[in-house]
Amino acid sequence: MLAWLAAADLGLDEDERRGAVRRAMLLLAAGGDPHRALELDGRAVTVLAGELDQPECREVLAGGIEALRAEAEGLPRTEAALDELAADPELAWRAYAAGLLGEELAE
Repeated sequence: MLAWLAAADLGLDEDERRGAVRRAMLLLAAGGDPHRALELDGRAVTVLAGELDQPECREVLAGGIEALRAEAEGLPRTEAALDELAADPELAWRAYAAGLLGEELAE
């Protein structure tokens, strides 16, 4: 959720994002119950993350994580989670992809 929030200003093309999410949802459904818990290393999440991956977007995500870190001062669990995302850009990018899938599942 934090990576998804940090990426609010990512600026991905809406049609490209929707298409990639739709394909990832098909992968999720093909693997069984599409409403089961998402896994950061799951096929749907990793494929979506790979399809949307762009260096500029990762930079925006990293900046968003840093901005959230400043706002999370005094919230130890949130600070720790943001520290982990900041230290591992690959994890942060997959977490963002999982957030997109979670948003789609919630609709």
